[in-house]
Amino acid sequence: MHGQTPKGHPHEVRGTEEDGKEGRKVWLPRLIAWELTRSCNLDCIHCRAAARFGPYPNELSTEESFKFLDDVASFSKPIIIMTGGEPMMRDDIWDIARHGTGLGLRMVMAPCGFLVTEEAAKKMIEVGIQRVSLSIDGATAESHDNFRRVKGAFASVMKAIENCKKAGLEFQVNTTISKHNIHELPRILDLVIKLGAKAHHPFLLVPTGRGAALKDLEISPEEYEKTLTWFYEMREKAPIQFKPTCAPHYYRIFRQKEREKGKTVTKETHGLDAMSKGCMGGQTFAFVSHRGKVQICGFLEAYCGDIRKEPFSRIWNTSEVFMEMRAWDDYKGRCGYCEFRSVCGGCRARAYAFSGDYMEEEPFCTYEPGEAAKRAHDLKRKSVG
Repeated sequence: MHGQTPKGHPHEVRGTEEDGKEGRKVWLPRLIAWELTRSCNLDCIHCRAAARFGPYPNELSTEESFKFLDDVASFSKPIIIMTGGEPMMRDDIWDIARHGTGLGLRMVMAPCGFLVTEEAAKKMIEVGIQRVSLSIDGATAESHDNFRRVKGAFASVMKAIENCKKAGLEFQVNTTISKHNIHELPRILDLVIKLGAKAHHPFLLVPTGRGAALKDLEISPEEYEKTLTWFYEMREKAPIQFKPTCAPHYYRIFRQKEREKGKTVTKETHGLDAMSKGCMGGQTFAFVSHRGKVQICGFLEAYCGDIRKEPFSRIWNTSEVFMEMRAWDDYKGRCGYCEFRSVCGGCRARAYAFSGDYMEEEPFCTYEPGEAAKRAHDLKRKSVG
């Protein structure tokens, strides 16, 4: 799954604070990752979907795709990330993108690179695609190709970037971080800047799909904390947008570091940084599979609904899993009483991968909430009970 931001940050929390009738909080999707197809021309070692060339039967039809976009646009105007697999392997991809654009949705795409010719980049602009995300998982061709398990993958991304620049199409770079490339982070960031990307979004490996066999490649909780601190230190030095994804406790570290400087994080003082949150699954973010199954994110296969059986708008407002994601006080362990739970929330997918329970505490967080926070939480729960 790829975070995308044509204009703004991928995890902008606006919408969660909008009040409806009687002051009730209204939750609106601001970002939907849509797996248009699971077919793919790569064989990435970490793939969430364990995607292969395909074809995969029973994928959403063009008509069903249009109906889904119509429903989404009827109650919100989120960014729609057309992802996969390789979304460009769908024959109707341009029709789908054009339809979403016509509805006022911000359409973006996460292609693999091989199919992004100069002509394709021009076509993306024509149908209203505002940005593409391309993955660079190593500072060298050897490092990247070993991770992607396809020779020439790195060269294909470089060519895709060149074609995007020729066409005038914005692009960002995503990087999956694990032990295989953590030592390359500074060089990868330098490369992304030199290439002219609008943003660099490192993803911290979540061990699902083929990635489930890569638990040994996950960096340790201590390295995780150190890496997220480095991200914070680089955010003002890098001349492009540079923030991690699937690393919720970055937003706890961000606030801790600002507090050490005597600063209070507010919308007025920090703009979108103050409105950003860690795990947004089921809160302002959702994932829709190639067969219409709805999840809180692509890394957590907890069934939330099926758009072939009921509209996405109804699933968004009634799914039991979504309701649980929005009840931060009910999270288990430290995540339930941490004073940063409303801005972090822990990675629900990582909690599930390691414990079998998506409500459990984030297993890769080293932060220990204070006793005062725990007492306040317990007191609140008693009063509600």
